[in-house]
Amino acid sequence: MIRHAFLIFSILLSAAVSGEGATPAYDPTDVFLFNCGETSDMIDNSKRNWTAEQRKIMPSNSVYASFSSIASRQESGVPQVPYMTARIFRSDFTYSFPVSPGWKFLRLYFYPTRYGSDFDAATSFFSVNVNGLTLLNFSAYQTVKASNNAFLIKEFTVPVNQTLNLTFTPSTKSLAFVNGIEIVSMPDRFYSKGGFDDVITNVGTTVKFEIDNSTAFETVHRINVAGQMISDFGDTGMFRRWLSDIDFILGENSGLVPYVPDVKINYTEKTPAYVAPEDVYTTYRTMGNKENAKLNLNFNLTWLFTVDAGFNYLVRLHFCETLQEVTLPGERVFTIFIGNQVAKPDMDVIQLSGGSRIPMYLDFNVYVDSTNLRLDLHPFKEINPKYYDAILNGVEILKLNDSEGNLAGPNPNPLPPTPNSVMPAIRKRKAKSNVLVVALAVVGSAIVFAMFVIVVIILKRKKKKKKNEFSVHTTSNKPKDSWTLLTMSSHTSSATSLPSDLCRRFSISEIKSATNNFEEKLIVGVGGFGSVYKGRIDGGVTIVAVKRLEITSNQGAKEFETELEMLSMLRHKHLVSLIGFCDDENEMVLVYEYMPRGTVKDHLYKRNKVSDPPLSWKRRLEICIGAARGLQYLHTGAKEMIIHRDIKTTNILLDESYVAKVSDFGLSKVGLTSASQTHVSTVVKGTFGYLDPEYYRRQILTEKSDVYSFGVVLFEVLCCRPVKLQNVPLEEADLIRWVKSNYKKGTVDQIVDKDLTDDITPVSLEKFCEIAVRCVQDRGIERPSMNDVVCVLEFALQLHETPAKKKNDVDYSVDPPTRGKLGTTTDGEDDWFSRTTGHVSKSTTTTDDDSARLVSGSSWGVFSEIKEPKAR
Repeated sequence: MIRHAFLIFSILLSAAVSGEGATPAYDPTDVFLFNCGETSDMIDNSKRNWTAEQRKIMPSNSVYASFSSIASRQESGVPQVPYMTARIFRSDFTYSFPVSPGWKFLRLYFYPTRYGSDFDAATSFFSVNVNGLTLLNFSAYQTVKASNNAFLIKEFTVPVNQTLNLTFTPSTKSLAFVNGIEIVSMPDRFYSKGGFDDVITNVGTTVKFEIDNSTAFETVHRINVAGQMISDFGDTGMFRRWLSDIDFILGENSGLVPYVPDVKINYTEKTPAYVAPEDVYTTYRTMGNKENAKLNLNFNLTWLFTVDAGFNYLVRLHFCETLQEVTLPGERVFTIFIGNQVAKPDMDVIQLSGGSRIPMYLDFNVYVDSTNLRLDLHPFKEINPKYYDAILNGVEILKLNDSEGNLAGPNPNPLPPTPNSVMPAIRKRKAKSNVLVVALAVVGSAIVFAMFVIVVIILKRKKKKKKNEFSVHTTSNKPKDSWTLLTMSSHTSSATSLPSDLCRRFSISEIKSATNNFEEKLIVGVGGFGSVYKGRIDGGVTIVAVKRLEITSNQGAKEFETELEMLSMLRHKHLVSLIGFCDDENEMVLVYEYMPRGTVKDHLYKRNKVSDPPLSWKRRLEICIGAARGLQYLHTGAKEMIIHRDIKTTNILLDESYVAKVSDFGLSKVGLTSASQTHVSTVVKGTFGYLDPEYYRRQILTEKSDVYSFGVVLFEVLCCRPVKLQNVPLEEADLIRWVKSNYKKGTVDQIVDKDLTDDITPVSLEKFCEIAVRCVQDRGIERPSMNDVVCVLEFALQLHETPAKKKNDVDYSVDPPTRGKLGTTTDGEDDWFSRTTGHVSKSTTTTDDDSARLVSGSSWGVFSEIKEPKAR
């Protein structure tokens, strides 16, 4: 006992925080910071002291069960402490920490890289347990890759009596590892007693919910709404990290961020100062629209969080009113929805907290059976409040262990099962009577042959009728007197028939030959669908991109069918061309023309600045015009309107001559099919940051959703920065808001890509920004059509190419396309071609090469694939 007391005392002294500053609101009893594998104490970037491992907390067989090692490399952004050393475990290994009774924060630090020549964390799979509770059963490498980070911190809240026994168990033929271990005390029953009112509301049921003292939690999200990230040092003494909500709030105009200077938060006995930092309670998001607040009744303030399905979650919401206009009960009342269920119908912060600048927090329990947890706030109008509005300051989401004491969720991107493991039903059918099979085969063959003859005759007649409708150019040597029947695998619901002169069917042997049996080094991209390989067909003459569906991807199977159906019937200069497909042996493979120049995103962010010069302004305009023409054709040039739904810089590809082509039609949907139809009602799909906020709020899809996404692309091309950024001032975190704000102030020239400063002409920049800002208007009716977008971008290119002349030299005449040629626009819109001087020739939207001609297989030349596995 004396030994344990001395150990705690020594660790507390070594973990003391250096530097001056305000006294933390909470002083933890226990603070352990162990730098695993290290032999001496070290200071991290937050000035916290990490102690070397002490033999007293390690098992007696530690020499045989484990070894220490140093990371072979330090990636950019990875701190040295505690990630450059690791304790690596050959077998079960248990640390024993003597601590005071109560719940503790347990934080585990992982950097999955190669350590010396003995261990590569990419192959590591292991479990972590604490006092009989399973915390993890995972691959740190897969988890890190899925999160787009280089290292990982897992935070748990675990109950302890006297000793915290932390056990690492490697899987068979694997090793386990850890870089750092942190243990910090917390206030008694901090997450188990309920909110400031000591109540945990059980969402969706009236059954009372309580958390006993044997429950463990995993921190899934901790969010400072509308504020910046709060580091462990900015917390209240428990060293928690609070992230910005910028990656979780849905919709570009989802809320207003009020600023009230010099706010002093008045903590209370029910909401002590250690509950959350002042930065959480002084920043918040509201719905805005103060001048016409009833507009807020048309939408929600919404956040979407990724979680593990099949667990209960404790959702803690933080509130504090600081605006001078809201000081009395009944002035701002709203409904809280968690997981699409009413959690609290009439939330009144002033009434519950007792006044302005007094913080409060509420706890909710909700069971989640999907991988998304949605939080919505909506004005409560039944009592006629003064403001139809809502407010939120902070969110904490903690996963509770299940009845088996398990907190471990599934690993991201699991390896697909072998083809043999997904075909049991087929094998069963083969075991049936051979006599029946033969009989059915004879009858079936006769019927199929008769139907085949009829279909061929009908199709030949249709082909003759349509000969004048399309200009068909074919150089393929394949036979054209038959149709290829696409027999979908068990993933899809129906078969699809495709003409062989439009879409070529490959055998699996041809695909394997083209990709060297799906050789890993030929992978050029990885997305939600699967992997994309660079391959060669036709005896190695033609380079292609081969996209292979992961067997476990149900969504990918649907996208496979959608993209196959769409692209087999679409041909356009600015759309990626589909060469063929393969559905042999339970495989789903699409073959496209290969794109040597990659994606627009690659040229904006991933280029080698030495060997790959930046795109000029003229080239950027030409790329934008090409992509716009592709969308224009989808909306107006095809037989039926096609809405892409996933326009972004990764889905705009460049061929050898930098001709832009729109790709990835897996989420595409047929649009309006009649004049009386105004929209398509559908489940929301797309990529956050590019997603039309109106489409998300109302689940009503129109072609203007593509226009919004394309406007975001225009912003990226102009500023050469991602849609979302962290660790920057709040006003710069969201690209759309940042550009719109500078556009209103007339300072867009200050945020343009520095590589364009000397290249871009002001008059061309002005026109470009006008149309880009119009594209991202919150209401679809206020956005231009793609016809308008094409014309204005062409005009911006003409203005750029027109020789610069002084205004007073000549009275220039501008002869852009007339309003009638631009297509339908909203009444009262600014003329796209106003307020501009310069001499340009007349510009009209032509189809020329961009018509709906069905091009032959000889013109293949582009494809690339999304590289972010979580893009959708």
